[in-house]
Order: sequence, then C-alpha cells, then structure tokens
Amino acid sequence: MMNEMNPVYRYQKLWLAIGYGLIVLVIYLSVSSHPPLPDVEIPFFDKIGHVSAYFVMMAWFSQIYHVKKQRFIYALIFIVLGVAMEFLQSLDPARMFEVADMVANTAGVVLALLISGNSTFSRLLLRVESHI
Repeated sequence: MMNEMNPVYRYQKLWLAIGYGLIVLVIYLSVSSHPPLPDVEIPFFDKIGHVSAYFVMMAWFSQIYHVKKQRFIYALIFIVLGVAMEFLQSLDPARMFEVADMVANTAGVVLALLISGNSTFSRLLLRVESHI
C-alpha cells in the first residue's frame, strides 16, 4: 500500500488563503439577507448553486490535502457548515430554512470527495504551480 502524503506547494499560503476565502464567501452568501444572486427563472437554480458552491470548496481543499483522513475531516466540516447555515437562515425572516439545501450542500461535498480520488483531478493545482 502506498503511503499517502500531501504535496508540497510553493504557494501553500496563497492556496489556503483562497480556500478560506471561498469558505467566507459561502458563509456570507448563506447569511446575507439579500445576497447578490442573479434573478433567473431556471427550475432548481438555487440547488445547482448549493451543489456548486460546496463542490468547489471541497474540490479546492482536496487539491491541497491528499491524505484521505484530512479530506474526510474537511468533508465533515463542510457538511456541518451546510447544515448550520440553513439553521442560521431560519433566524432571518428574509431567508428560508430548506432541508433540500442541506441535501444539495452535502451532494456537492460528496461529489467532490469522490472525484478527488482520481489522481488526474487531485493534481490540477500541482499542474497550475508547475506553469507559474
């Protein structure tokens, strides 16, 4: 069995700052009474947004952390974050609590976690660094 190791990045602090920025953005969009979102009439558009946001967060940290245990910890954190954001939204009369949003958030995390096992996908950030 191959020993799992996280890659060594030249711009580790930058990549982490971007990742934590994504988390802050998701929290802001989740708790803001009037988030700056497009006004579209596409069915389930908000669910697509939830899946996408949580997929991007999990996928980003999966690029930085290749050790499965660390990935699972981040996955758990993001799932808990998605549930907590829905409960916080229930406190704002301008927002709605939806179990479907929790499911969509979790689906985004799980999808990214599943894809992160692919060695090509998990090395995208390393490729970016090699071209900088």
